[in-house]
Amino acid sequence: MQGCVHIVDDDASFRAALDRRLKSAGYTVATYASAQQLLDGLPSEDVPGCILLDVRMPGLSGPELQKRLSELGPTLPIIFLSGHPDIPATVQAIKAGADDFLIKPVSSDILLEAIARAIARHGARRESNSKLDMIRAHMAALTPRERQVFDCVVRGDTNKRAARSLGCTERTVKAHRHMVMEKMQVQSLAELVSLAERIGALASATGQTI
Repeated sequence: MQGCVHIVDDDASFRAALDRRLKSAGYTVATYASAQQLLDGLPSEDVPGCILLDVRMPGLSGPELQKRLSELGPTLPIIFLSGHPDIPATVQAIKAGADDFLIKPVSSDILLEAIARAIARHGARRESNSKLDMIRAHMAALTPRERQVFDCVVRGDTNKRAARSLGCTERTVKAHRHMVMEKMQVQSLAELVSLAERIGALASATGQTI
């Protein structure tokens, strides 16, 4: 999977060398001389990619940019590049969500492998988020009564118990249950419960009392 690599480093010659190396490997490349430059033109989450980020730079440092980006919401995977081995900084960066921490000079093979892993993880996260958005859209299509039946079903109520709690007949519950399964595009109760758990609807449903 190819993608866009965003290089943030105050060393112009290093940026140029990385730019050439990555373009020859088939990546699209964007370069920034400072952390603030990247903040001023935030890269899109819609394009698979990652950020190669220097640790020590004038103005905002790499870790400071990482913190700013995390405060703004989901961000591209970050690979730190540092000219100084620093175990505490490495641990802190990884704990804060960085994908990798490499020491300059870094070999092409190691760098390209780290980039490929980061972009693959980004692609998997985007795909997962897209699936969650689709599930939420299906949920939003349920009528208020169908949503009530959905809650009853995923918390394990029988049709009889659901009918009693909702003040309707079992036949009505069965009809709504069929529509729920159809709209949520699932074939089994296990699938429905799994979807509910993924979007946090299971906890809200089981937390209800009747």
